[in-house]
Amino acid sequence: MQPPVRLPRAPGWISEFRAFIMRGNVVDLAVGIIIGAAFTGVVTSLVKDVFTPVLGLALGGVDFSNLFVTLKGDLAATLDAAQKAGAVTVNVGLFLNAVISFLIISFAVFWLVKAMSRFQAKAAEEPAALSKTEETLIEIRDLLAHAPQAPGVS
Repeated sequence: MQPPVRLPRAPGWISEFRAFIMRGNVVDLAVGIIIGAAFTGVVTSLVKDVFTPVLGLALGGVDFSNLFVTLKGDLAATLDAAQKAGAVTVNVGLFLNAVISFLIISFAVFWLVKAMSRFQAKAAEEPAALSKTEETLIEIRDLLAHAPQAPGVS
């Protein structure tokens, strides 16, 4: 009869890693990243298709996507034409679009966090039930407060 085959013990860090992954905040972070990736497409369209044209019109018909400076190469009317010609350009308009997108995302996240904080504040207003330890400590405190003082103790 052969002795039973023993499998090697899994390293201790595997159970720690499993516990870490299953913590609520890690799962919440993963969900946040997925929603954020989906939200990026919406915000990109909002900036590109709604805000940038309105802002460009308000500033006298400026098309930010074609706002660039040619450093080397032939001058061109559009960024696309300059890039096709091999010109070296500083794409100021694309940078402005990125800044506008960042500001819109920041603004949306600000209002989202503000709304969530309001809901959490309402939940925090409800008093939480005291644990048995807290109840015992309160009883001890009350007994000590009403206990007669020993002479010479201040």
